[in-house]
Amino acid sequence: MKRSLTLALLGMTALACASQAARADLLDDITKAGKIRIATDLAIPPSGMIDGAMKPTGSDVETAELLAKDWGLQLEFVQTTGATRIPNVQTNKADIIISTLSVTPERAKVIDFSKPYAALQSVVGCLKSLDVKSWDDLKGKTIAVSRGTTQDTTLTNMKERNLTLSRYEDDATMVTAAVSGQADCVATSATIVSQIGVKAPARAFEPKVSITNFDLAIGVKKGEPKLLEKLDAWVQQNLKNGKLNAIYKKFHGTELPADMRG
Repeated sequence: MKRSLTLALLGMTALACASQAARADLLDDITKAGKIRIATDLAIPPSGMIDGAMKPTGSDVETAELLAKDWGLQLEFVQTTGATRIPNVQTNKADIIISTLSVTPERAKVIDFSKPYAALQSVVGCLKSLDVKSWDDLKGKTIAVSRGTTQDTTLTNMKERNLTLSRYEDDATMVTAAVSGQADCVATSATIVSQIGVKAPARAFEPKVSITNFDLAIGVKKGEPKLLEKLDAWVQQNLKNGKLNAIYKKFHGTELPADMRG
């Protein structure tokens, strides 16, 4: 009886191991499908947007297109927001994330990151006419922020500063609030701050207080080492050959940090 139980347990263990070994990893799945599904927010110019011909464009869009082309894959964009980027890969709705995804310790607990391919300057921007030079100057002012972003998390944790936040579901609605006069301050990237003045010259915003600088990387669900290794090699190659820097400069007007370009 004891011997039979032991054999049964061994058999179950062997079956579980065989099942795990037989499971194709995500890179294999992508290769077999001939297609890669990339989660990208198409409402955060100039990283992701829709042009006059109703086609996706922007720095993240062109980065995704370059990746798919280099790997010989069909590209499918999975439209997302700041709050849904990570759930998209965790629930297999997307294979990877290329969508201004900042590398943070909190996110690294639930997903893996490639080597950084770009950078994000995170700031509080306000109307140019407002006299804001420090965190103290923001007391009593409402700061618009996109829900689920690093700015939302960072400012929420600054409890000692007594900041007042107004959360929007995505960057597009936050920018609309700024353009329409519903918000005089926003917490976002310096690039998005500059876009507000492009949309509404009479309500030009400028960076007032620096939050931090973040590396932007490609997000991958945990447990996909082959895919992550290939992504790392691709990022490194295209930083070295200047293609990722050219994409960033085209849409953001500045080059990537020198230490990132190598």
